[in-house]
Amino acid sequence: MCAARGLCCPLWTMMLGILFTWLLPQLADCNTGLCPFGKVQLEPPGLTGLNRTFFWHVETAQNMGIELNFSTPWLSQIDPSYKCPDSVTYKVNTTVGRSSINVGTFCRSGTVSRIKVQGGGVVALNLPWNETLTGSGFSIANRSSIKRLCIIESTFQSQSDAILMSADYPVGFPNDDLMTWQFVIPVDHSASVEFLNYTFPSCERKTERVEYYLPNYNYNPEVLALDNKQPANIAGNFNLSLQNCDLDSQKQQGLTLLFKVTVQKTPTQGSKIYNIDLTKEKDITVTIMQRPKPKFARQFVPICKICKAQMDCDQEFTMTGGKFYRISFLCHDLNVLMATAVKTIACWNLKACNINNEPLSTPPSLLFLPIQLEIIWNLLAPKHISTEIASSSMKLHQLVSNNATDEDFFYSIVSSDNKSNFQIGTFRPVGPIKKVQLRDNVTITLILQSNRNLSHLPKMDLHISFVSRIEEECIITVVPAPDSTVTLQTPNWEKGLPDSVSVSWNIAMPAKQFGKLAFAKDKMDIMCDTGRAFINIKEQKSTGPDIVLKDYDTLPSSINLFYPFWLNISNCKPKFLSNKLQIQFSVMFTQTKSDLTTILIAACSAIAAVILIIGVAVYCVRKKKKEKKAPVGIYNTKPNTELSKRQRLQRKGRKNKESHVYAVIDDTMVYGHLLKDTSSLASPDANVDVYQPFQGPMGEAPPVPPLNRISKDKVDDDPLASSMRLNEFYSFNKSELNEPIEHEDTSLDMVDQQENGPVLMA
Repeated sequence: MCAARGLCCPLWTMMLGILFTWLLPQLADCNTGLCPFGKVQLEPPGLTGLNRTFFWHVETAQNMGIELNFSTPWLSQIDPSYKCPDSVTYKVNTTVGRSSINVGTFCRSGTVSRIKVQGGGVVALNLPWNETLTGSGFSIANRSSIKRLCIIESTFQSQSDAILMSADYPVGFPNDDLMTWQFVIPVDHSASVEFLNYTFPSCERKTERVEYYLPNYNYNPEVLALDNKQPANIAGNFNLSLQNCDLDSQKQQGLTLLFKVTVQKTPTQGSKIYNIDLTKEKDITVTIMQRPKPKFARQFVPICKICKAQMDCDQEFTMTGGKFYRISFLCHDLNVLMATAVKTIACWNLKACNINNEPLSTPPSLLFLPIQLEIIWNLLAPKHISTEIASSSMKLHQLVSNNATDEDFFYSIVSSDNKSNFQIGTFRPVGPIKKVQLRDNVTITLILQSNRNLSHLPKMDLHISFVSRIEEECIITVVPAPDSTVTLQTPNWEKGLPDSVSVSWNIAMPAKQFGKLAFAKDKMDIMCDTGRAFINIKEQKSTGPDIVLKDYDTLPSSINLFYPFWLNISNCKPKFLSNKLQIQFSVMFTQTKSDLTTILIAACSAIAAVILIIGVAVYCVRKKKKEKKAPVGIYNTKPNTELSKRQRLQRKGRKNKESHVYAVIDDTMVYGHLLKDTSSLASPDANVDVYQPFQGPMGEAPPVPPLNRISKDKVDDDPLASSMRLNEFYSFNKSELNEPIEHEDTSLDMVDQQENGPVLMA
């Protein structure tokens, strides 16, 4: 062997005939006091253009240890089977008895600043041919006993993480041995330990374990098993030790440990406690975990943990209904966390479950979590039962083109069967959609962003019911506000409406308004292989229009609709997989305008109605007069009843008409003064000047003269009627024979026979 610090003769090794490696072993004997403390030099220098491996053997007594200090940027540990990115590799070995134990394999740049080994060790440095390193990168110091296999010191200067392994990984940690990691944590930072992989040894005596010496902890050391939850939120320097048991020599299973230490700034909200009250909730599970990381993340991504005690933290935490929790967050950026609450509502029989208009409630305490929150309701039912989602006051507004990035909170509704999922759409509160009916099972997800404003959060007003099965996949009921514009689109927008699926919208019409339906494009842009794709628009009126547009038709620019209407969109089986049926449409509601034609028609109709009413009234009056009994005349002793002074007022003289001819002359009125004293014919108080009905005996039938207005040319066969008509005492027909007497009183008392008795006519 060469003397300390001496240079041995180089050993030539040819690899594959073209690659040469210098093996430059050097020996340092620290037992004799010649231990080369300080920086270790590369000797000989130079030798570029060749792959080189330098070995330093440092010998000490078995009860003594040496300290290897590495210069910055220190080292990072890797699996022995891996290679360093720059091919510069350090390997540190120690000896236990006659066995060589690999303490670790390291690359440049990391947190490992110091390694202490018991009983001497060997350091190997592998340099590639193009590396111009001039120094070894480490120094030797100290010869004190460490009373364990090795101590690895890991120093953190800022936020970062480190992967570390037990000695002789992955072969197995030595029998009944102990090693320690010392961690140096900067101020205002905290550390978390996570075991990534481990194997339990086959122990004959004792038990493997890990021990923690934690800062400001009253129960040091904290002894844990490999499968226990490891501490987090450790503020300050701490130690972690791994103790092996007495191995069973007949079994090959050894102890291995691969773990990760993450150091990051202590979050300001780490001390804030959030109370989660789930005591009144049933069938609910709340899970808090990290959101999926980006595929190409930066070198260090701070972890986020959920703590239910100061150092009892996990990267994933689950809470169940019926319990109360107090949690805090060990997380510098809460945007990487999300909480998911899942609640299942099932109905297998409509009569038995009786779920009608049940509100979809949200635990209030979850809304105050400072992270993204997703609340999922799984609505399960058999094939003969469908689901109805309704809102009486809040209603829903569909977000077109799935543009929900700017919303603080929104709903996602998915219908699913045993084969596939059917994305109905994304919706935000406050809109025109009052009800959504779905044929199959439904998943409703309420998504609330982490930066949500709770003061703007509307009242949760969604209710669900299980109803009888509907044939269509989806029916959406729309109740728009007056003077509004509603924009809607077909479900499953990104992938297109599935094959042979039918969706309907039931759109109401505001009072005294009409809707102007318009499509976003003029073609359906689909070629059908089986069946036809079509749009059916039908007003909910027996005489309303029924418009059918097929896949090859040009969509109209606009359609005016005046009554509530149905809009149905049905897909075919497309000819090409790239074909997507995506229909977006809008309805603009406007006040109905009254034009001149409408006014004229209404006016003419009103006038015609008035005329018709007047005509009917006149007809009824005349008909009623005709149905009255004929008037009765009173005998006048004056021979001349011609009204000369009033004749000019009559358009038709009495000479030319027979209205003055009486069909009947009552004998009682003519001879009443003779019958005044006859009690059997008239009452004693009878007034002879007024018509009184005849109450005496009558024959079989009185003679009835002809009715008024008998033509002069017509000859009446009744001689009595004729004689009465020609008698000047009974008729005014011959008035031309008598000249009127000046100042003669020509007034004539007339009596009109009415239903209630005689009335004197002046």
